[in-house]
Amino acid sequence: MALDLLSTTTEEAPPTRTLRRQRLLTALATRLIRLVLLLTAVAVASFALMSASPVDPVDAYVGGDIAAIGPEQRAQIAERWGLDDPPVERFGHWLGQIVRGDLGQSHTFNQPVVDVIANKFLTSLALMAVAWCLSGLIGFTLGLIAGVRRGRWADRVITWWAYTLASAPTFWVGLLLLYIFSVSLQWTPICCAVPVGTVASDVGLLDRLHHLLLPALTLSLVGIAPVVLHTRQATAVAMSSDYVAFARAQGERTLGLVVHRVLRNAAGPALLLQFSSLGELFGGSVLAEQVFSYPGLGAATTAAALGQDVPLLLAITLFTTVFVYSGNQLGDLLHTWLDPRTRRLEAAR
Repeated sequence: MALDLLSTTTEEAPPTRTLRRQRLLTALATRLIRLVLLLTAVAVASFALMSASPVDPVDAYVGGDIAAIGPEQRAQIAERWGLDDPPVERFGHWLGQIVRGDLGQSHTFNQPVVDVIANKFLTSLALMAVAWCLSGLIGFTLGLIAGVRRGRWADRVITWWAYTLASAPTFWVGLLLLYIFSVSLQWTPICCAVPVGTVASDVGLLDRLHHLLLPALTLSLVGIAPVVLHTRQATAVAMSSDYVAFARAQGERTLGLVVHRVLRNAAGPALLLQFSSLGELFGGSVLAEQVFSYPGLGAATTAAALGQDVPLLLAITLFTTVFVYSGNQLGDLLHTWLDPRTRRLEAAR
């Protein structure tokens, strides 16, 4: 009896500061090791796939002028890029450059790869950030309404709309919006991040937002559906729980129930899903930037793939891996913070 009582007291005692610090350091080290292993696996797989590609990098680089260069010039280009070396040696050379912080030179843009990614990502970041915020806010709001009104006409309309969007490809939505708002109504520009023939430094904020509106709307529409459906399910489960039924019996109204009892429970899965969707967001931005000729990182990825720009493609792959992994980890941390049940499970491990 005494031992049982002592055991119970020890389990319920809050962790000390030293124990919390040890748990934090262990969690950070574990996530860092996972990232290193993931980057290693992605680097090996990406390099193997690009080495096995049937497209010759020199032919892709020269393009239509292939007949204008002789075999000697072609051999010089291949020797300069190290294409004559065995794949294992080329991978070791590239990996050594990465460890030293040198991502190589992009022959598509004739710039260091670091500069290309930095410039293009800043352009794509504005597009993805606006689309991510819009899809999260609109999707969460509609999911709450559908979950609270489950089985009624509002729920049916929102759910049908979400399923329709979930099955719509990004490029199809982009082309449809482009036809309606740019070609027919002429409310939005038909392409590019700035007006054609204008230097980017001379363009004001309103013009930039005007050009950003339609690509961001395309990306946000595609990303709304998963948030709506998961939030609707979490809201419906919370609304049918015992504690909500008890609060309703005490006279609390629906708005108070949603704000005080349901909102936090529904926000956890929505945040986790929203941060986990960064990979899909980046994939959608590649298609949206192609449709709207938006000069971001997605368009740079397409140009690098068409030109067999191996250093730029590999660097974008590693950068995207870190970007998506960071989003997943941040979503996991926020979900753990919002949901006490998840915190208890993590503490019990």
